[in-house]
Amino acid sequence: MKDLKGMIVIDKELCKGCSYCIITCPLGVITIEERFNKKGFFPASPDTLEKCTGCGMCAQMCPEVAIEVYRTEQ
Repeated sequence: MKDLKGMIVIDKELCKGCSYCIITCPLGVITIEERFNKKGFFPASPDTLEKCTGCGMCAQMCPEVAIEVYRTEQ
């Protein structure tokens, strides 16, 4: 069985900072930024991408469809 390596990209202008992705991420990869976006929300941001497996749970929970997930096998 191969290990999965993942990466997420969050569109900070679509994100409303609801924190659903943060609560859902089993590895604690995502945090909230300290600077707000153009709409006045504090968006989510990947913090520790080296821990990401690309499980996609964050993207499934995002009501704004602001998260893209990429996976590779290693």
